[in-house]
Amino acid sequence: MNAYARFHLQNELLFASSGFSKRENCRHTVLFRHKIRNFELHCSSSEHRTKASKTGQYRDTCTLTSRRNAVGFGLVVSTIGLNPLRAKGAGLPPEEKPRLCDAACEKELENVPMVTTESGLQYKDIKVGEGPSPPVGFQVAANYVAMVPSGQIFDSSLEKGLPYLFRVGAGQVVKGLDEGILSMKVGGIRRLYIPGSLAFPKGLTSAPGRPRVAPNSPVVFDVSLEYVPGLGDE
Repeated sequence: MNAYARFHLQNELLFASSGFSKRENCRHTVLFRHKIRNFELHCSSSEHRTKASKTGQYRDTCTLTSRRNAVGFGLVVSTIGLNPLRAKGAGLPPEEKPRLCDAACEKELENVPMVTTESGLQYKDIKVGEGPSPPVGFQVAANYVAMVPSGQIFDSSLEKGLPYLFRVGAGQVVKGLDEGILSMKVGGIRRLYIPGSLAFPKGLTSAPGRPRVAPNSPVVFDVSLEYVPGLGDE
């Protein structure tokens, strides 16, 4: 037996021992002639290609399905976790903001006479103070709650936790507030009904928890004159 025949016989034996059945159009190539076990099998059989293709498609489908299931499960879990919180939050009443005039005060205020000034400003005294009135140009400390006519608050010193300091009559606040405080006494609380001409000529934009104030629209201020720095009680 010559060398060529022995080489093919060894290859046939190796192919048989590997567990593969011999098929047409299949060929094998020895990569290292001195190590006949190291070889690469190239098969052009349509059956092998079909199986490989189907196997790849099956794996891709399983992977895609698994990912979709995982995402869907995550969404379900997150929804279950959030729904009780949303339901609990929805059942809570809106937060009540601090006011200078509560519900009992509002009822009593209905019987308080309204005062109207020449400028069109109107006011009702919730409580008449016993201290001095501030002279023009003096600094005053006042608490205020500013509302639109419906009663919705758009600004408040009570929420800030400190009285507002400004020079009365110096144009540092809206005209209606300036005028209304000038005739108050320290310790007094007054409701000011400020017409649009004495309020905000440019209006105020809305913000989270704060309604919009249209230009030259009427507003309502509840004001408490706390003290006048440098001016002792008389």
